[in-house]
Amino acid sequence: MRLAVLADVHGNLPSPEAVPADMEKQGVDGITVVSDFVDGPQPLETVQNVPGHLIEHFRHVAAQAGFGDEDAVPTASENRQSPPSIWKQGDNHMRIAILSDIHDNIWKLETLLAALEADALIFCGDFCAPFTLAQIAEGFAGPVHVVFGNNDGDQLFLARVASRFPHVTLHGDFAELELGGRQVAVTHYPEIGRALALGGIYDLVCHGHSHERSVEQVGETLRVNPGEVMGRLGLSTFALYETSTGEAEIIVVGK
Repeated sequence: MRLAVLADVHGNLPSPEAVPADMEKQGVDGITVVSDFVDGPQPLETVQNVPGHLIEHFRHVAAQAGFGDEDAVPTASENRQSPPSIWKQGDNHMRIAILSDIHDNIWKLETLLAALEADALIFCGDFCAPFTLAQIAEGFAGPVHVVFGNNDGDQLFLARVASRFPHVTLHGDFAELELGGRQVAVTHYPEIGRALALGGIYDLVCHGHSHERSVEQVGETLRVNPGEVMGRLGLSTFALYETSTGEAEIIVVGK
């Protein structure tokens, strides 16, 4: 199979009108859209112009809709932070709290934050409401690194909340960090987390989404899903990672 890879069309109809004709000449079987397909002047027309025989292979990366950062929040680009590709913080002795999937259980979050002893906090997505981000920012004084989950729909207001707190960084869908001398990757999705861990270039890969807690050593990389603060599946949990040892443990909230 020969796939065409498209990126940053931005609802520009002349582009998808011209591209299919060229793809026909190249013998393309399907299309993979990397990001930012529909945001622009003619979003509906752009999608409708995809040839019928290719549409079944039309794969979308973000929320199965081909949405990139501009598609998700088309009016918020000026409010988004633009961090460097790698954030560096701390010495070689840091304790990092890893949280995910709060889903607005602010009562469990309050209990967690009251007892938390950590130097930095990583959040793997699904607050869901902006006030939950505010609660983290107000309850934890150290650096907070955040990626979005599939249920963080109001990204514009999340960005506005984060702008009030200098120690909070919104990284978008993916974060690449250096904390305590360790190379760290953060995503919401397990599929991406597993692939990142298999790549072997990070000391720590964090993800959430499944609400299922796990700590797995994959070669030289530790893959951590801290479980859910929400507690929908039973236990409300998070993880603590020690940069000095490269080890992590799952912690049950309130115990």
